[in-house]
Amino acid sequence: MYRRSTTAALTRARVFARPLAARVAAATARSNPCAATGNLGALRAVPQVCHFSSSRIARYAEEADPLTEPRETMEYDVVIVGGGPAGLAAAIRLKQLAAKEDKDINVIVVEKGGEIGAHTLSGACIETGPLEELFPDWKELGAPLNQPALEDHMKYLTAKHALPLPHPPQMSNAGNYIVSLSNVVKWLGEKAEELGVDIFPGTAASEIIYGEDGTSVCGIVTNDAGVDKDFKPKSTFTPGIELRGKLTLFAEGCHGSLTKGLIRKLKLREDGQFQTYGLGIKEVWEVEPAKHSPGKITHTMGYPLNYKTYGGGFIYHMEDNKVSLGLVIGLDYENPYLSPYQEFQRFEAHPFVSELLKGGRVLSYGGRALVEGGLQSLPKLYFPGGALIGDTAGLMNVPKIKGTHNAMKSGILAADSAYKAIVAEGQGEKGAPAIALTDYETAFKNSSIYKELYEVRNVRPSFHTSLGIWGGIVWSGLDTLFLKGRVPFTFQHKDPDHAMLKPASMFKPIEYPKPDNEITFDILTSVSRTGTGHTENQPVHLRLKDKSVQVNNNLPVYAGPEQRFCPAGVYEYVDDEANPGKKRFQINSQNCIHCKTCDIKDPAQNINWTVPEGGNGPQYVDT
Repeated sequence: MYRRSTTAALTRARVFARPLAARVAAATARSNPCAATGNLGALRAVPQVCHFSSSRIARYAEEADPLTEPRETMEYDVVIVGGGPAGLAAAIRLKQLAAKEDKDINVIVVEKGGEIGAHTLSGACIETGPLEELFPDWKELGAPLNQPALEDHMKYLTAKHALPLPHPPQMSNAGNYIVSLSNVVKWLGEKAEELGVDIFPGTAASEIIYGEDGTSVCGIVTNDAGVDKDFKPKSTFTPGIELRGKLTLFAEGCHGSLTKGLIRKLKLREDGQFQTYGLGIKEVWEVEPAKHSPGKITHTMGYPLNYKTYGGGFIYHMEDNKVSLGLVIGLDYENPYLSPYQEFQRFEAHPFVSELLKGGRVLSYGGRALVEGGLQSLPKLYFPGGALIGDTAGLMNVPKIKGTHNAMKSGILAADSAYKAIVAEGQGEKGAPAIALTDYETAFKNSSIYKELYEVRNVRPSFHTSLGIWGGIVWSGLDTLFLKGRVPFTFQHKDPDHAMLKPASMFKPIEYPKPDNEITFDILTSVSRTGTGHTENQPVHLRLKDKSVQVNNNLPVYAGPEQRFCPAGVYEYVDDEANPGKKRFQINSQNCIHCKTCDIKDPAQNINWTVPEGGNGPQYVDT
């Protein structure tokens, strides 16, 4: 069972040292500077209100149930859930528009990671168009895009060899940059703060506030801190607060914990429509200088995956002798014995990859789910009181293996629509109907994002034929090279990923090689490189709807797939001491790296991923 090191714990403690109350007070002071100086007569009118009472905490010792106390409230024009590329792009754009017209608009970004960028993980080779929209002089401003993409290669891997393939034109990276997306996001966070955005890192959004009609969104509630595993307040209890906004933009990333419920409640997807996903696992290595080729990009197909399993590898040469490499596996795989983590280890052990890594050292590890459904899986993007942006909406271009540019562009489009509604048209005042961002949906359908996704809409589902990967490759080549999506039909995805898993009786167990501790490693060693930590004695954030389902259904039918599909060793079936000869399902929630795979792939759909205390989870570096 993984435990973080003392050094990691101390680092984490410093990150968490600033409590929510202090951030609330600082936010109020930024919006009302006269309040901080005591000059109450000079206070300017702003839509943000803070009712935080420091005396409330002192009363908790005398009260039976502080969890039922009315929550404190802050009011904003726009509340943004998630401090990734989409959320920060939206926040920055809103503030830039206001500054240009000398107007006020109050914007807050809440981010569950201990700091901005801590939960951000991607390949990543990004297109710069949306960044240039926000900051035309991003180079002069010092944005951490240091390594231009210089070479593109495609390889087909057999068990021992790497065969060159023609490089698909849609995957060309000319003009793009190989980056650490976590570092780019940190930089965007700094720029947002400079523009006056209130950023609350280490703050998890745990609940949506709905209006009296039950369908309009009024904001979110942040997670309570200092609650024990039995959901009782500890001596350190600090209540979450209500963050109310005229608009709430959800930028939670892939399979957001609030967004998944919002989509169901408001029926933002049509009947029979669903999202499909992949799981990306990556490491950052420092390699020997003689093996480093700055700007070189290689994508792979084939080994270690069979012809029925969608996926592929990537190797990106960053600056400073660093190499980012990983394996993406479609979560529609059928074999319950498949372990994405172990397949990644097999990928690294391939001679083509291991030769690059020998003599080097691992700097970091991580994993996250990716949206792969494309146009067919898009939900309605707006609803009364808010909108979906970025990976939360599902805007990744799968053939390109890129989504950051679309995420940022969607944030810009939503911000333009929000600014028009709130500032130019004066919508969203108390007592008025909830704002409906119809302009955002219209702008999206006229944007480069929609054009991209429409052209490649048939690529990913083309892999669901009896020809497997080969059929998909043939169609994808024809479609992307010549047809460009100009066909009078749209392929549909077969089934949701959890329904694609087949009984274990149809397969043989996969015998994976043991790690060599030079190129390949056991899963807990890898988890130790994520900086992951969770507060002790808090409620398990991986909730089972029915505690009997895993042992009574998933273990006998699917051979306990949770212990294999999780890339962090969270789930185990262990001997049940209370019932000799039987197993019990154990959740090691402290290992969780917040990839959301369990919520997606569990064949019983019995695992519900919820947010732990704010600031918990991975602390990614250079990912």
